[in-house]
Amino acid sequence: MSGLSMFFAQNAATDTTEEFIVSPRFKDEKGEPVAWKLRSMTEDENQECRKAATRKIKGKNGVYTPDIDANEYMARLMSASVVYPDLKNAELQRSYGVMGAESLLRKMLLPGEFASLGEQVQKLNGFNQDMNELVDDVKN
Repeated sequence: MSGLSMFFAQNAATDTTEEFIVSPRFKDEKGEPVAWKLRSMTEDENQECRKAATRKIKGKNGVYTPDIDANEYMARLMSASVVYPDLKNAELQRSYGVMGAESLLRKMLLPGEFASLGEQVQKLNGFNQDMNELVDDVKN
């Protein structure tokens, strides 16, 4: 490949998927922990998550400023990245007595599990790389 061809859409890696054991509490028939399937997302999808978690706050002189609810943004990012289990499944939501994928995640998982899933989703979507590490990688 020469020039810019390595950046062409057909040459770029598409969605990355991986399996991750969120909790040992969810077991299969053999008693083994069930891995969740996670996927990476596009920046367009990330923007949708951010927009859905943003509210306008009325400030001085009636001026509205955007305010992102970080917890809501993270929950939306996580639910958009989870492929399996299907968090939008009505039966699964009913079993926990909630409506909505984000509410389901909050109800299904213990706080540490929720945080662990969040870290994995961020890592999968490239939020884990420090800019200084990237600069060092480019230098080497």
